[in-house]
Amino acid sequence: MSTKPKPQARSRILQAVHETASDLQRLGFIDKRKQQKLDVLCLEPIPPYDSERIRALREQLKLSQTVLASVLNTSPSTVRKWEIGEKHPLGRH
Repeated sequence: MSTKPKPQARSRILQAVHETASDLQRLGFIDKRKQQKLDVLCLEPIPPYDSERIRALREQLKLSQTVLASVLNTSPSTVRKWEIGEKHPLGRH
């Protein structure tokens, strides 16, 4: 049994669909790609992060821009641009 926390869906019905699909994927009835598509449909959208919020979060976690970039699988220059407001995270999966 997984100890990973379950993400919250937009509604109770979508939460039930998501949990059922997760079980079906775990049992091999649907593949990981289909499960990921359901994740996107069922889960709450990622809230927007402005430059101040990104920097505050990084500083709260005591991470450098380079380390945060590594954790998020992006480049340090992208994190720098987020923090100065030149770019904004898209929140894609």
